[in-house]
Amino acid sequence: MMHPDTTLRWVNDEIGFGVFATKFIPKGTAVYVKDALEVRVERTAAILKNPAYQDIITKYSYVDAKGDYILSWDHARFVNHCCFPASITTGYGFEIAIRDIQAGEEITDDYGLLNIEEDIPLHCAKPGCRKVARANDFDQHAVRWDGTVKEALSNFYLHDQPLLKFFDPTTLAQLNQYIEYGAPYLSVRTQKYDATKAAEAENDILFFKDFDAAPLR
Repeated sequence: MMHPDTTLRWVNDEIGFGVFATKFIPKGTAVYVKDALEVRVERTAAILKNPAYQDIITKYSYVDAKGDYILSWDHARFVNHCCFPASITTGYGFEIAIRDIQAGEEITDDYGLLNIEEDIPLHCAKPGCRKVARANDFDQHAVRWDGTVKEALSNFYLHDQPLLKFFDPTTLAQLNQYIEYGAPYLSVRTQKYDATKAAEAENDILFFKDFDAAPLR
Protein backbone atom coordinates (compact mmCIF):
# COMPACT_ATOMS: atom_id res chain seq x y z
CA MET A 1 0.00 0.00 0.00
CA MET A 2 1.32 3.42 -0.96
CA HIS A 3 1.31 6.47 1.27
CA PRO A 4 -2.10 8.21 1.04
CA ASP A 5 -0.55 11.47 -0.16
CA THR A 6 0.43 9.97 -3.50
CA THR A 7 -1.23 9.60 -6.89
CA LEU A 8 -0.70 7.98 -10.28
CA ARG A 9 0.41 10.18 -13.19
CA TRP A 10 1.69 9.71 -16.71
CA VAL A 11 5.44 10.36 -16.96
CA ASN A 12 6.20 9.97 -20.68
CA ASP A 13 5.89 7.49 -23.53
CA GLU A 14 9.19 5.79 -22.65
CA ILE A 15 8.51 5.26 -18.94
CA GLY A 16 4.72 5.17 -18.77
CA PHE A 17 3.01 5.84 -15.43
CA GLY A 18 4.69 6.82 -12.18
CA VAL A 19 3.73 7.59 -8.59
CA PHE A 20 3.88 11.21 -7.40
CA ALA A 21 3.55 12.94 -4.05
CA THR A 22 0.47 15.15 -3.69
CA LYS A 23 1.79 16.73 -0.47
CA PHE A 24 5.17 17.18 1.19
CA ILE A 25 6.46 13.86 2.59
CA PRO A 26 9.37 14.26 5.03
CA LYS A 27 12.47 12.11 5.20
CA GLY A 28 11.92 9.05 7.40
CA THR A 29 8.29 8.52 6.37
CA ALA A 30 7.13 5.07 5.33
CA VAL A 31 5.89 5.45 1.75
CA TYR A 32 5.01 1.80 1.08
CA VAL A 33 4.12 -1.19 3.24
CA LYS A 34 3.30 -4.76 2.28
CA ASP A 35 -0.16 -4.85 3.81
CA ALA A 36 -2.68 -7.70 4.10
CA LEU A 37 -4.33 -6.80 0.78
CA GLU A 38 -1.24 -7.37 -1.34
CA VAL A 39 -1.51 -10.40 -3.62
CA ARG A 40 1.11 -13.08 -2.98
CA VAL A 41 1.84 -15.43 -5.89
CA GLU A 42 3.99 -18.30 -4.67
CA ARG A 43 6.99 -19.14 -6.81
CA THR A 44 5.57 -22.62 -7.46
CA ALA A 45 2.09 -21.36 -8.41
CA ALA A 46 0.68 -22.86 -11.61
CA ILE A 47 -0.45 -19.42 -12.79
CA LEU A 48 3.19 -18.49 -13.44
CA LYS A 49 3.28 -21.09 -16.19
CA ASN A 50 0.31 -19.46 -17.93
CA PRO A 51 1.66 -17.03 -20.56
CA ALA A 52 -1.47 -14.89 -20.23
CA TYR A 53 -0.57 -14.05 -16.63
CA GLN A 54 3.18 -14.58 -16.54
CA ASP A 55 4.19 -11.29 -18.15
CA ILE A 56 1.72 -9.30 -16.05
CA ILE A 57 2.95 -10.79 -12.80
CA THR A 58 6.64 -10.40 -13.55
CA LYS A 59 6.19 -6.81 -14.82
CA TYR A 60 4.08 -5.44 -11.99
CA SER A 61 5.30 -7.42 -8.97
CA TYR A 62 8.46 -7.66 -6.93
CA VAL A 63 10.05 -10.74 -5.39
CA ASP A 64 10.23 -10.91 -1.60
CA ALA A 65 12.76 -12.68 0.62
CA LYS A 66 10.81 -15.93 0.32
CA GLY A 67 11.00 -15.83 -3.46
CA ASP A 68 7.29 -15.18 -3.90
CA TYR A 69 5.88 -12.53 -6.22
CA ILE A 70 4.10 -9.64 -4.47
CA LEU A 71 1.57 -7.85 -6.66
CA SER A 72 0.30 -4.59 -5.19
CA TRP A 73 -3.42 -3.95 -5.25
CA ASP A 74 -2.98 -0.17 -5.54
CA HIS A 75 -0.70 2.13 -7.54
CA ALA A 76 2.43 0.93 -5.71
CA ARG A 77 3.07 -1.36 -8.68
CA PHE A 78 3.80 1.71 -10.82
CA VAL A 79 6.72 3.05 -8.77
CA ASN A 80 9.67 3.59 -11.11
CA HIS A 81 13.39 3.07 -10.62
CA CYS A 82 15.98 5.75 -10.04
CA CYS A 83 19.65 5.20 -9.18
CA PHE A 84 19.26 8.13 -6.77
CA PRO A 85 15.76 7.34 -5.51
CA ALA A 86 13.42 9.18 -3.19
CA SER A 87 12.80 5.99 -1.20
CA ILE A 88 14.29 2.53 -0.75
CA THR A 89 13.36 -0.80 0.77
CA THR A 90 14.36 -1.43 4.37
CA GLY A 91 15.33 -4.66 6.09
CA TYR A 92 11.92 -4.43 7.76
CA GLY A 93 10.15 -4.87 4.44
CA PHE A 94 8.68 -1.40 3.97
CA GLU A 95 9.89 1.49 1.83
CA ILE A 96 11.10 4.66 3.52
CA ALA A 97 11.64 8.19 2.22
CA ILE A 98 15.41 8.75 2.34
CA ARG A 99 15.09 12.48 1.77
CA ASP A 100 12.34 15.06 1.83
CA ILE A 101 9.91 14.53 -1.04
CA GLN A 102 8.23 17.65 -2.36
CA ALA A 103 4.62 17.88 -3.53
CA GLY A 104 4.52 17.05 -7.23
CA GLU A 105 7.77 15.06 -7.11
CA GLU A 106 7.91 11.50 -8.41
CA ILE A 107 8.45 8.82 -5.76
CA THR A 108 11.08 6.40 -7.02
CA ASP A 109 12.92 3.43 -5.56
CA ASP A 110 15.91 1.26 -6.49
CA TYR A 111 14.99 -1.92 -8.36
CA GLY A 112 18.25 -3.47 -7.21
CA LEU A 113 16.52 -4.15 -3.88
CA LEU A 114 13.58 -5.99 -5.44
CA ASN A 115 15.21 -9.35 -6.22
CA ILE A 116 15.16 -8.81 -9.96
CA GLU A 117 15.80 -12.03 -11.86
CA GLU A 118 17.42 -10.57 -14.98
CA ASP A 119 19.23 -7.38 -15.90
CA ILE A 120 16.96 -4.39 -16.47
CA PRO A 121 18.10 -1.52 -18.74
CA LEU A 122 17.46 1.75 -16.93
CA HIS A 123 15.94 4.98 -18.19
CA CYS A 124 17.30 6.99 -15.27
CA ALA A 125 18.43 10.33 -16.69
CA LYS A 126 20.47 11.46 -13.68
CA PRO A 127 24.29 11.72 -13.80
CA GLY A 128 25.91 8.62 -12.32
CA CYS A 129 23.09 6.29 -13.38
CA ARG A 130 24.18 2.64 -13.27
CA LYS A 131 22.53 2.14 -16.70
CA VAL A 132 21.53 -1.42 -15.75
CA ALA A 133 19.90 -2.84 -12.61
CA ARG A 134 21.48 -6.22 -11.91
CA ALA A 135 20.59 -9.25 -9.83
CA ASN A 136 23.81 -8.88 -7.83
CA ASP A 137 23.12 -5.27 -6.85
CA PHE A 138 22.24 -6.49 -3.34
CA ASP A 139 25.83 -7.61 -2.84
CA GLN A 140 27.35 -4.56 -4.53
CA HIS A 141 25.38 -1.83 -2.77
CA ALA A 142 23.98 -3.27 0.50
CA VAL A 143 26.46 -1.47 2.77
CA ARG A 144 25.65 1.91 1.22
CA TRP A 145 21.91 1.22 1.28
CA ASP A 146 22.04 0.21 4.94
CA GLY A 147 23.75 3.45 5.86
CA THR A 148 21.06 5.41 4.04
CA VAL A 149 18.23 3.46 5.69
CA LYS A 150 19.69 3.90 9.18
CA GLU A 151 19.87 7.65 8.69
CA ALA A 152 16.24 7.79 7.51
CA LEU A 153 15.03 5.56 10.36
CA SER A 154 16.43 8.04 12.88
CA ASN A 155 13.62 10.38 11.75
CA PHE A 156 10.88 7.73 11.76
CA TYR A 157 9.00 8.85 14.87
CA LEU A 158 9.56 12.55 14.24
CA HIS A 159 6.77 12.64 11.66
CA ASP A 160 3.24 11.40 11.10
CA GLN A 161 3.22 7.81 9.82
CA PRO A 162 -0.16 7.15 8.17
CA LEU A 163 0.90 3.65 7.06
CA LEU A 164 1.94 2.56 10.56
CA LYS A 165 -1.48 1.01 11.28
CA PHE A 166 -0.91 -1.37 8.36
CA PHE A 167 2.40 -2.76 9.65
CA ASP A 168 2.20 -6.36 10.78
CA PRO A 169 2.86 -6.79 14.54
CA THR A 170 6.16 -8.62 14.10
CA THR A 171 7.63 -5.97 11.81
CA LEU A 172 6.47 -3.18 14.09
CA ALA A 173 7.96 -4.87 17.16
CA GLN A 174 11.32 -5.40 15.42
CA LEU A 175 11.36 -1.80 14.23
CA ASN A 176 10.55 -0.42 17.68
CA GLN A 177 13.19 -2.60 19.31
CA TYR A 178 15.79 -1.09 16.98
CA ILE A 179 14.67 2.55 17.10
CA GLU A 180 13.76 2.80 20.78
CA TYR A 181 15.95 0.21 22.49
CA GLY A 182 18.98 -0.21 20.26
CA ALA A 183 18.30 -3.81 19.24
CA PRO A 184 20.36 -5.15 16.30
CA TYR A 185 19.51 -3.49 13.00
CA LEU A 186 17.94 -5.60 10.24
CA SER A 187 20.04 -5.15 7.11
CA VAL A 188 18.50 -4.78 3.68
CA ARG A 189 20.28 -8.08 2.98
CA THR A 190 17.50 -9.84 4.92
CA GLN A 191 15.19 -9.01 2.00
CA LYS A 192 17.38 -10.84 -0.52
CA TYR A 193 15.97 -14.04 -1.98
CA ASP A 194 18.63 -16.74 -2.10
CA ALA A 195 17.50 -19.38 -4.59
CA THR A 196 20.28 -21.77 -3.59
CA LYS A 197 19.39 -21.70 0.10
CA ALA A 198 15.70 -22.01 -0.74
CA ALA A 199 16.37 -25.13 -2.83
CA GLU A 200 18.48 -26.64 -0.04
CA ALA A 201 15.73 -25.97 2.50
CA GLU A 202 13.14 -27.55 0.21
CA ASN A 203 15.33 -30.63 -0.22
CA ASP A 204 15.68 -30.91 3.57
CA ILE A 205 11.90 -30.79 3.95
CA LEU A 206 11.43 -33.49 1.31
CA PHE A 207 14.09 -35.65 2.97
CA PHE A 208 12.40 -35.53 6.34
CA LYS A 209 9.00 -36.19 4.78
CA ASP A 210 10.42 -39.29 3.09
CA PHE A 211 12.11 -40.33 6.33
CA ASP A 212 8.88 -39.98 8.30
CA ALA A 213 7.02 -42.02 5.68
CA ALA A 214 9.56 -44.85 5.73
CA PRO A 215 8.25 -48.07 7.36
CA LEU A 216 9.74 -49.06 10.69
CA ARG A 217 11.52 -52.41 10.87
